[in-house]
Amino acid sequence: MDRDLSSHPSDTPSLKPYPPKGDGMPVPSRARVYADVTMRKPREYWNYEVHQIEWGNIDDYQLVRKLGRGKYSEVFEGIKLPNDEKIVIKILKPVKKKKIKREIKILENLRGGTNIITLLDVVKDHVSRTPALIFEYVNNTDFKQLYQTLSDYDIRYYLYELLKALDFCHSMGIMHRDVKPHNVMIDHEKRQLRLIDWGLAEFYHQGQEYNVRVASRYFKGPELLVDYQCYDYSLDMWSLGCMLASMIFRKEPFFHGHDNYDQLVRIAKVLGTDELFLYIEKYHIELDHRFNEILGRHSRKRWERFVHAENQHLVSPEAIDFLDKLLRYDHQERLTAREAMNHPYFAQVVQEHQRNAEAAPDAPAQDGAASESNLSTAASNNSLGPQ
Repeated sequence: MDRDLSSHPSDTPSLKPYPPKGDGMPVPSRARVYADVTMRKPREYWNYEVHQIEWGNIDDYQLVRKLGRGKYSEVFEGIKLPNDEKIVIKILKPVKKKKIKREIKILENLRGGTNIITLLDVVKDHVSRTPALIFEYVNNTDFKQLYQTLSDYDIRYYLYELLKALDFCHSMGIMHRDVKPHNVMIDHEKRQLRLIDWGLAEFYHQGQEYNVRVASRYFKGPELLVDYQCYDYSLDMWSLGCMLASMIFRKEPFFHGHDNYDQLVRIAKVLGTDELFLYIEKYHIELDHRFNEILGRHSRKRWERFVHAENQHLVSPEAIDFLDKLLRYDHQERLTAREAMNHPYFAQVVQEHQRNAEAAPDAPAQDGAASESNLSTAASNNSLGPQ
């Protein structure tokens, strides 16, 4: 390959103090967008600890089959009686009442938002008093099967749909904090996407320090791995970048760490150690001493290194540019969800939305699948294969 599509200046690390020492308190950080949303909302909007839950009737629902389980819940397909409408029932495992209230309050605040899973009801078991959340049903295809079949246009289309959900929740003062393929439900037949599992979501308050034990390892932003607590919505954009990389390079997960320490090492092997040190110096972060033995010295790699015959039809100059603007150590440098939606990577998706809106002004926007063949042709003409 003779074309350099990355913005990486060099593959040679310069000599700097290794590793740099943090000096005193970390430098605080403020979200570039939606920083004061919660300040402008009434206290009851974000003060979930005093939220009064309105309980529905558990007898209105019936379990059908188990769909899966997580750390904090078990999920079932169910039906709502008497009309047998398909729903999803999330039975919560014993956790602090405060955490349950937070999830419910956030889901209620986001109800009706673009591509946000709809909370229909909250019920409690008569005997165990265990709470359960009732959601709309999505006929999801497992991502490990689905992602292998997605075209270049499909990937752009679904990521754009996910960005709609992220921009909406961020605009409502809420960080998801667990963006990953498992939490993105896709009904491929309907070309419908829903962002689910708001159990780790939290309200953003400017200047607040947050728990770094959130998100799933492969999707944790560097800020979590270096124990920087003053993070914001941009955490979700790192996770989205990890999803993009895994989808276009067909490498799942893209950063495959064996533990949280190794996770940062895997990131540094791609983004470089000098760049990591610049980040921790900027925010006066003290790196855990355990990194001394395992981090090593790594140059920043060009994204083309990950292109091969099986994935080159999914990779384009605009995909590389978009990825490069998401996977940044410095959370302040990452694109916001709204900026991401305006990136050229989504130009054809946006055009298709506009065409559909013009064709049927009163109808909801369609998926734009018709343009897929056009994009495939464009992608093949603009491939990153050997030139």
